[in-house]
Amino acid sequence: MNLQAVKQRFGIIGRSESLDRALNVAVRVAPTELTCLINGESGVGKEAFSKIIHELSKRKHNKFIAINTGALPSGTINSELFGHDKGAFTGATSDRKGYFETVDGGTIFLDEIGEMPLDTQAYLLRVLESGEFLRVGSSKVLKTDVRIVAATNVDLMEKIKKGKFREDLYYRLNTVPIHVPSLSERREDIYMLFRRFAIDFAEKYHTDSIQMDDQARLLFENYRWPGNIRELKNAVEQLSVLSENKMISAERLIDLIPNITKRNLPATIRDTDGEGGSSFAEREIIFKFLYEMKNDLSDLKSLVYELIRTNDLDVPDVNTMRQLSSATDKLDRMYDNMDTRPSPAEPRPYFNNNDESRPIILDKHSASQYDESEVVEELLSLEAMEKDMITKALKKYKGRRKDAAKELGISERTLYRKIKQYEIEE
Repeated sequence: MNLQAVKQRFGIIGRSESLDRALNVAVRVAPTELTCLINGESGVGKEAFSKIIHELSKRKHNKFIAINTGALPSGTINSELFGHDKGAFTGATSDRKGYFETVDGGTIFLDEIGEMPLDTQAYLLRVLESGEFLRVGSSKVLKTDVRIVAATNVDLMEKIKKGKFREDLYYRLNTVPIHVPSLSERREDIYMLFRRFAIDFAEKYHTDSIQMDDQARLLFENYRWPGNIRELKNAVEQLSVLSENKMISAERLIDLIPNITKRNLPATIRDTDGEGGSSFAEREIIFKFLYEMKNDLSDLKSLVYELIRTNDLDVPDVNTMRQLSSATDKLDRMYDNMDTRPSPAEPRPYFNNNDESRPIILDKHSASQYDESEVVEELLSLEAMEKDMITKALKKYKGRRKDAAKELGISERTLYRKIKQYEIEE
């Protein structure tokens, strides 16, 4: 069966390479009896992959059950999975079969396997190795023929290091690993999922399907989606219910889902005036400023190289500088012990590779060009950087606010507010 047919049969939406890779592994391992460990963030659809494995296997006509092991209390999980005999504990008024007994011949999907208690892990390891298990409170060995597909959204190797997960069980489960990508790893699929969920909602409630303009789509596709497909579906349903206009703009999207502007950025700015897109626009200004700073640093680097070349300066390499630093530290300690440190007016000893003293000096003509150089104080605040960028944009376009706002990536209204805030003269 090809991947497109699998997607249509199981309702898988997406065309990214990472998704196709995971599906391909699932399809290939399904006809075998190998144990699989599905890993991925919460909400990526790990259970859907377990169903694909079951439905494409020889066990497809037998039972399939999905169990969230993290939701089962530690005191009853053994009874739920393996059953118990009458009188095994308080409240055990009769014999009870566990899932491994009732699903014999089928498939059990164990979600959040990393939350399983250590004693239960020992029981599970025995089932994987020999197919044998004991009911709680019983000494009779029972047999089961169950295929196990496990899933986790945590790093099991870290759990092993902390002693919270058995290493031998990990390797038994991880016979065939399947990584289900998060939405941040398959951004090209986000809009496809939006359209699918929007159409499904419209068909279910007999209404028109919502759509997005280009700016809203850009925001939607660049959001982190920490809840993945589950969060995205909830967002589409929320927009379908609350939006009166079926064509959703970026402003309306921000108004209905304020968190949509949050991204993994190195800096954040508070939205002080309550405008939904303000903080997003301000961050863009900072990025433009940092880009200009990068160009300035490149120019400075070129200047230094030119000074070295034209003045025939002898500049040691990095390793030599480290050796000199170490030698200087040793000299400092020697002077401390001898109590004969040189006065501040005396130059520190410097030796080049030829062990000859050679200070780095510019000739008088070159030095005179830099005596009157302006010392620029470093801009430490985001407000100062923002003000500088706005001033440069206004100067570049000779005070035309519309062109300056377009250059900065903000609205004219936001630019006007910033001009008043920073008292910028146009």
